[in-house]
Formats: sequence, structure tokens, C-alpha cells
Amino acid sequence: MLDLLPDLFDHYPEKLTLLVNPWRSFGAKSIFFGEIVTVKCFEDNSMVKSELAKPGQGKVLVVDGGGSNRRALLGDMIALNAYENGWEGIIINGCVRDVGTINEIQIGVQALGSNPIKTEKKDVGEVNINIDIAGVNIAPGMMIYADLNGIAVSKHPLDLSILQ
Repeated sequence: MLDLLPDLFDHYPEKLTLLVNPWRSFGAKSIFFGEIVTVKCFEDNSMVKSELAKPGQGKVLVVDGGGSNRRALLGDMIALNAYENGWEGIIINGCVRDVGTINEIQIGVQALGSNPIKTEKKDVGEVNINIDIAGVNIAPGMMIYADLNGIAVSKHPLDLSILQ
């Protein structure tokens, strides 16, 4: 399968909300989906690192970095750790770095852009709270679906067997 969102919107238009942002796809996995875990932080990726160090099978970390393009909230070492811990993907409302290496890791990553500057670690941020990205309220436990066409959220898991 090369595309997910067009078929999902064809079958479930009333159950999906598109996150309209200029997303860029990174990582070697262009299609990913899972249960949402949230982090809210600004130019400090301490909570991103600690969440992705936990088991993440069937989950996607959604990070509200306030849209900042001044520092990267995800780098290659944290992305590799996330992959090794079974995370499906990572969505950053902000920037990533080490793009060449992240593109080789079998994990889905979408972000607003890239920036080579790392964050300062101050252990500041919040985990598993409701966040707002692109005017959409995103709560932990919701589902997120991403591909090269964009990113959409749903309050409940969708039956993907209709796609076969």
C-alpha cells in the first residue's frame, strides 16, 4: 500500500479530522498509525526522549513543540531508540535533525521541518495531556493516521480491513 489517507477519507469522512499543516515526511516508514501519546514542550526534548525510551507498540508520539523552528525536538539517537522500543511513529509540531540518518530508520516521522541545533535539556514539558495542533484538539488515546498525503486523527480506531 502506497497511500492510506485518501482511502480512509473515502470510507470514513465523518470520523477523521485532517491536521492541516505543512508536514514533511522523514523516516523510512511513510505510512504509520497508532494510538496517540502526547507531549507538550517548547525547545526542550527531555520528555520526548523519556517517552520514546518506553515500550511503544501500536503507539505514535505526537509532540506539540509550539511550531518552533529554532531547535530540533528529535534526532537520530532518540528516533533509533523509539524504533527499538516498537513505536509506530513520531509527529513533531516543530523540527527534527539528523535527517539523513532518520531517513534510514524504519519508523514513521513527520515534522514541520529540520534544524541542526539540539535543544537544551531542562526536563520541562507535559506528558499525556490534551494538545492543540493546527486548531485540532488531540487527546491521548485517540488514533492518528499518517502517510505522504498528510496526517489525520480519529476519536476511535478505524477498521482498516476495508482497505484490502
